[in-house]
Amino acid sequence: MSDPVSNPDPELTAESPAASSPEEQQLEALQAELAAAREQVLRANAEMQNVRRRAEQDVEKAHKFALERFAGELLPVVDNLERALAAIPVEETVNREGVELTLKSLLGALEKHGVSLIDPHGEHFNPEHHQAIAMLDAPHATPNSVVDVMQKGYSLNGRLLRPAMVAVAKASS
Repeated sequence: MSDPVSNPDPELTAESPAASSPEEQQLEALQAELAAAREQVLRANAEMQNVRRRAEQDVEKAHKFALERFAGELLPVVDNLERALAAIPVEETVNREGVELTLKSLLGALEKHGVSLIDPHGEHFNPEHHQAIAMLDAPHATPNSVVDVMQKGYSLNGRLLRPAMVAVAKASS
């Protein structure tokens, strides 16, 4: 009697799903390779889309905030014009008008390029936009509200350029 394990029947082997010809094995290997290559292509395309999107966002931010340093350097000029305007007596209309017009045109140019004023007088103190430099007793003001603005703040396209320096009302004791 022959051993069934050592000498398999050729008819059983051909019908058996476990056994496959070299051509079938090669086909399966190529199909697996093709599936892996397709997945790599999909991943590479997704990565390229992400890189393209990030580059577009970086360019947009660069355009949006390119004036940040320049605008920041113009803010002291605005402050000085406001101080000059406060120092000119009301009777001196010619000098006062000249400084007012200069200040107005400078603020207009800044606003045209996305710089906006933060003047928080009377608002609730916001540490993201305000810098408290004093706490004052103000019986008629709500606690933690801005009662005085020492220096106005500015933002560029929603990004803070300079916080407003403010005095905040103390809570009543």
